[in-house]
Amino acid sequence: MPFSTPSLRLTGARVLCDSMLADTAISVVYGVIAEHGGPDLDLAGYLVMPGIIDLHGDAFEHHMAPRPSAPFPLHTGLVGTDRDAAANGVTTAWMAQSWSWEGGHRSPDYAERFFEAHAAYRPQMQTDLRIQVRCETHTMDSEARLIAAVHDYGIDYVIFNNHLDEALELAAARPDQIMVWANKAGRTPKEHMALVHSAKARDAEVPRYLCNLATVFDRLGIRYGSHDDGDGATRERYSMIGAKVCEFPTSMAAALVARTWGDPVLMGAPNVVRGGSQSGNIAATMLIAEGACDALVSDYYYPALAQSAFALSDAGMLSLPEAWAMISSTPARIMGLSDRGTLEVGRRADLTIINAETRQVEATMVAGRWTHLCGEVAARLSQSYAGLSVAAE
Repeated sequence: MPFSTPSLRLTGARVLCDSMLADTAISVVYGVIAEHGGPDLDLAGYLVMPGIIDLHGDAFEHHMAPRPSAPFPLHTGLVGTDRDAAANGVTTAWMAQSWSWEGGHRSPDYAERFFEAHAAYRPQMQTDLRIQVRCETHTMDSEARLIAAVHDYGIDYVIFNNHLDEALELAAARPDQIMVWANKAGRTPKEHMALVHSAKARDAEVPRYLCNLATVFDRLGIRYGSHDDGDGATRERYSMIGAKVCEFPTSMAAALVARTWGDPVLMGAPNVVRGGSQSGNIAATMLIAEGACDALVSDYYYPALAQSAFALSDAGMLSLPEAWAMISSTPARIMGLSDRGTLEVGRRADLTIINAETRQVEATMVAGRWTHLCGEVAARLSQSYAGLSVAAE
């Protein structure tokens, strides 16, 4: 289990509070931000930021199977994901698990095993790891099964996406990619494309299916949205059924329609750090410049979250507090997490502590518990608590 102290006062650092960086002290008492606490931990030379909240991450897949042909036990993968997130300042994270016709690690069978492993691992978690279900739009035959799964495992976030058109385009332009895709699912390219065409023939059933799911999600309080909206009409259709989160729109038109409807737009932090989309879609910075991007997510790389905030600040696009809000307070608001996202008194003590010179995350705290410690912060904490016991929760 993570380690914690009943009371601690962080001094000397620049602290992000009230939407500005201030030279002030911050206290943590029994897992929440408090007005007073102690003993002191000198953090001169550091930034104390609200813990990072990641609304979509695929990096866990690399921990589950470092190579496609080398899967590890799900428990081992969850431990690795937990440590990876914590080491990069992430305090709450949604792992994006597919529920798809594609098979393999994207199949309902695999998803249910993952949900079960996640539930079993929960008592050991350091990071608040949650599950986002990426539901393919043409999975009508598993409707009852999906509804049972989100209910039984307490899943609170679902995103709709459709890979059929991508498969058809690849088959025409890049058949070698279809071979890779098919191999991952354990089938031949011919078998894979037969499945694609079979699913595509059922387009007319999709609207009723999505509306059925939307009705259930509303009743269960599940937030839901869509992935890779290519145009404004697509985003509008999703918004009208209640799928309000617009994740990775691939065009400016889709993002602007989302903004018109008041739907939050999410883009990948690696897109910002690398200066563009690795798949050739619209650059996140273009949407940010137009005020059409609300939050950034890890996508496939946890380190990019903090890096993206500094990149936006360095480029003069946003102040650091404004950029950090895209990975902390705004994601908290989108998901209705009123207990975290800022460092206000009474909020959960989720902290990301960064060396101001190197910009490296040296400590992470979740609900008052240290989940990651390294570098000078670890040395200072040891010195401050010399002779004192640190009890495991």
